[in-house]
Amino acid sequence: MATIQHDVWSALHAASSAVRSIAPSLALSRAAAAAPAAARRFPSLRLRAFCSAREPACDAVLRGPEKPPICTADELHYVSVGNSDWRLALWRYLPPPQAPVRSHPLLLLSGVGTNAIGYDLSPGSSFARYMSGEGFDTWILEVRGAGLSAWESTPEGIKKSANKISKQMEAAAKGAINGALPEQQDSTNGTSFHLDSEVPAAKGDPAVLVTAWDESKLVTKLTETFMRLSERLSGFLSEGQSRIMYAKFFDQISKLLEDSQLSERYNEIRATLSGLLESRQNSGIANQIRDLSERLVNIIEEGQRSVSPPLFDIQERFSSTIEDFQKQLDLIVKYDWDFDHYLEEDVPAAMEYIRAISKPEDGKLLAIGHSMGGILLYAMLSRCGFEGKDPKLAAIVTLASSLDYTPSKSTLKLLLPFADPAQALNVPVVPLGAMLSAAYPLSARPPYVLSWLNHLISAEDMMHPELLEKLVLNNFCTIPAKLILQLTTAFKEGGLSDRSGRFFYKDHLHKSNVPILAIAGNKDLICPPEAVEETAKLIPDNLVTYKVFGGPEGPHYAHYDLVGGRMAVQQIYPCIIEFLSRHDSCESQHNKSTSSDELRQQQ
Repeated sequence: MATIQHDVWSALHAASSAVRSIAPSLALSRAAAAAPAAARRFPSLRLRAFCSAREPACDAVLRGPEKPPICTADELHYVSVGNSDWRLALWRYLPPPQAPVRSHPLLLLSGVGTNAIGYDLSPGSSFARYMSGEGFDTWILEVRGAGLSAWESTPEGIKKSANKISKQMEAAAKGAINGALPEQQDSTNGTSFHLDSEVPAAKGDPAVLVTAWDESKLVTKLTETFMRLSERLSGFLSEGQSRIMYAKFFDQISKLLEDSQLSERYNEIRATLSGLLESRQNSGIANQIRDLSERLVNIIEEGQRSVSPPLFDIQERFSSTIEDFQKQLDLIVKYDWDFDHYLEEDVPAAMEYIRAISKPEDGKLLAIGHSMGGILLYAMLSRCGFEGKDPKLAAIVTLASSLDYTPSKSTLKLLLPFADPAQALNVPVVPLGAMLSAAYPLSARPPYVLSWLNHLISAEDMMHPELLEKLVLNNFCTIPAKLILQLTTAFKEGGLSDRSGRFFYKDHLHKSNVPILAIAGNKDLICPPEAVEETAKLIPDNLVTYKVFGGPEGPHYAHYDLVGGRMAVQQIYPCIIEFLSRHDSCESQHNKSTSSDELRQQQ
């Protein structure tokens, strides 16, 4: 296992080094499947960009030609989430006229670092289309930072962001397929980042570098950096973690000062700054930090002039060090969320919006969660059971999900490299999509150096090669370090806990009264059947149905085969439909009359 883990991270590190700067929220993709035309299926459907007064509060609704090419749903809705500038993307699939009438809308939740595309790989292999074809008003949620979710506040900004992300995904995928990754690209929030902390070497004529030195700007930039550190980065860092963070920054600067005399003077400033950064901010401290910043800049400038031999590139390297560090701070602040943010803010906001649009009479939804999506549903039931609240779910289906991975030999441990916050500071976000895309040529083409990586996603011959390629290049996004840190608790005693480490979600799952279908794949190396069963056995027998798909002679189901495998349509989808239909009944005449035609008329 240790050898495998070393091979994984060595390979991914090599791949990541080839893409020194990558867009954090970029999910690399091949060209998207052609979108089914809602306008052709429903001639009366009126195309419009934004929501009307009859709809609940939303930020934008894109239909037809307004949608970005990557979105294959009938509609793309954007919903605000409290205490955040993120706008969540909801892909909506409308039931066709001939479909059965259903009482509840259906919410689909994706796995960690993935987007909506995994549920809609192609017209012939689309979990979402299948569900809408069975009459369910189907919605896929893209949580903050995933897929087409946008860091924008205006309808026009959201629309531009969605189209920009779509173009980036297509362009990046083409580059990966052709064996050459694209140049540095902007993320949805305009911030790029480096996968390592090496300072780029100086370029150009030393004489030109000297004239480019702007002392006042460097002092201002350095002061701003120190002030942000002293603010504890919006609560992401504790005191101890803050010390680690600025110690790393100081160490980077000290490497620039090779002269012993300069180093001695620098260390005096460093010690004073360290004390100030641990103090509460006030105007006096701010002035002291600025004075020390100025002294530090002067030391760098002196090194430029007096050290023998002269450090001609020290100014540029110093400026680059500050800029790289600020980018890391920006990422930590911007990607400042964990599992509990999804649970307490994103999913409830989406559910409230869907209820307002679809109007189920009992106010409940059906929900299906794959991987982390199922973990979110389990956690919601646990939290509501503990608080004595109604989760507003008629029934749920979990696919390859567990609250406790300790009984299994899950290879997910290989994809969760951070054991503590100090390590997370080295890489504040993990560009999983970019890394897998960079590694893809090594797994899909001779000599197939990383071909075993594909088996973590799909069992042999269970997914068409083109769909597997699309899944790898489209479906994976960027994961914040905070999210990874919380998910690692699922591999520790007690299972997944909240951010405080005191509330264990598995402890209260038995208090829920929501029917659950828990599905596992027999060859799932990420969430093995024993992990799925570990959570299922916590649920009262009359409420849970546990199923493992795949037999000794095949077909075999790996992690994503439960959603997009070639046999899923014949074996798994009908099982899910039968379960959901059993718990979808509603005696209300009002709900019986809410047909597909009426759903369209609401538009």
